[in-house]
Amino acid sequence: MCTGIRLIAEDKSVIFGRTLEFGKDLESNIIMIPRNYEFQGTGPARKPDGLKWKSKYAAVGANAMGITQIIDGVNEAGLAGGLFYFPGYAQYQDVSGAQTSNSIASWELMTWILTNFADVNEVKNKLPEIFVSKVVFGPWNMVLPVHAVIHDSSGNSLVIEYLNGNLVMTNNPIGVFTNAPTFDWHLTNLNNYVGLSPVNIESPKIKNLDLAPLGQGSGWIGLPGDLTSPSRFIRAVAFSQSVIGLKTENEARDCAFHILNLFDIPLGIVRQKESSSNITQYEYTEWTSVSDLKNKRYYFCTYGNRNLRMIDLMKLNLDSKEPVIFEMQSKEKIFEQE
Repeated sequence: MCTGIRLIAEDKSVIFGRTLEFGKDLESNIIMIPRNYEFQGTGPARKPDGLKWKSKYAAVGANAMGITQIIDGVNEAGLAGGLFYFPGYAQYQDVSGAQTSNSIASWELMTWILTNFADVNEVKNKLPEIFVSKVVFGPWNMVLPVHAVIHDSSGNSLVIEYLNGNLVMTNNPIGVFTNAPTFDWHLTNLNNYVGLSPVNIESPKIKNLDLAPLGQGSGWIGLPGDLTSPSRFIRAVAFSQSVIGLKTENEARDCAFHILNLFDIPLGIVRQKESSSNITQYEYTEWTSVSDLKNKRYYFCTYGNRNLRMIDLMKLNLDSKEPVIFEMQSKEKIFEQE
């Protein structure tokens, strides 16, 4: 359960924000990958015999399970993006023989993109040249089903999905992204909500009876309020396309966090009980991030620490020899008003 939005300020600054929900602790930290760092992709047999590449661009963002990979972040060229869970739909490519050395795992996809490319068009041109295989993710002993969204500093946005073993790339005109079903389905489903509006409904009159809305926000009557991916997609579109007053990247950043607060999931309100193991998994918002594509800054807060923190990529040593890790989990500070 993840929700992503893109906001574009009046000065053309681009902001990408998202929540990260999962039923297991991803043990995420912030990682900065420097330029010229060598990667060895994971082949379909879980061996380090996949695609080799050296990072052209430095990037910063969140990892998971201690891996030297970015699952959500921004690079020094102003390209940002994230992986989103996509169970039941992600089906990767069959890879064998000579194709192995030109393949990566699904969890390596965002790192490959952010360390190699500066904009959406470059990704669209080069992504068909590599393979994403059905390799098992060791920590969870499963093929990790994800799809991805990327945004560049010009405001272009692209959705990347692997469906029935084929790469599918779809332009994203609204910049919103969630989980299953496929992205084209979500766009079609928007047609069911064309009557929604931030403008209050005018008071109607039925015969001699005057009617009036019971409060502000009546234009949103019918807006789905549950936490499923289709409903969150509709709400994310409604809110991100209705906000005003975003003159600069800082105002867009603050607004992105306000919108994403509306998708925050406290521990316990979403549960999945596994009958075979009698274990209940609790889906909750582990962290929320916002990437500033203009200044190459990565903002984040976590479930246990709502204090806003920021890593400025351009102030780091982008030519360091090894990746740099920043602790993501920390205790929240309460500031007493004096």
